[in-house]
Amino acid sequence: QVQLVESGGGLVQAGGSLRLSCAASGSIFSINDMAWYRQTPGKERAFVARITSGGISVYVDSVKGRFTISRDNAENKVYLQMNSLKPEDTAVYYCNAHIRTSTWTSQREYWGQGTQVTVSS
Repeated sequence: QVQLVESGGGLVQAGGSLRLSCAASGSIFSINDMAWYRQTPGKERAFVARITSGGISVYVDSVKGRFTISRDNAENKVYLQMNSLKPEDTAVYYCNAHIRTSTWTSQREYWGQGTQVTVSS
């Protein structure tokens, strides 16, 4: 069994910063890509950033230069440093990871429960 648990959300003023964390735990053999998505009411979950196990990262255009994704492979954690936050960044942020639970199983996609980020103007 694998769990992803996010933390670090909250309320911040526009221009401020937050750092989200996500810890993977359970029966983990290996973790490939880890990512962050976000969702606002009435909209589909949207990609924010992804990082490979080797540290290569990609971002959606709207957060480039403001957000930084990083990971700690030894701790099975992924982070999202969010700077210069804007009201339009308000959303529930979800951690995502592709995880193998043993050497003989294929990777599966896992999701965290989400953490609310609210940016006030």
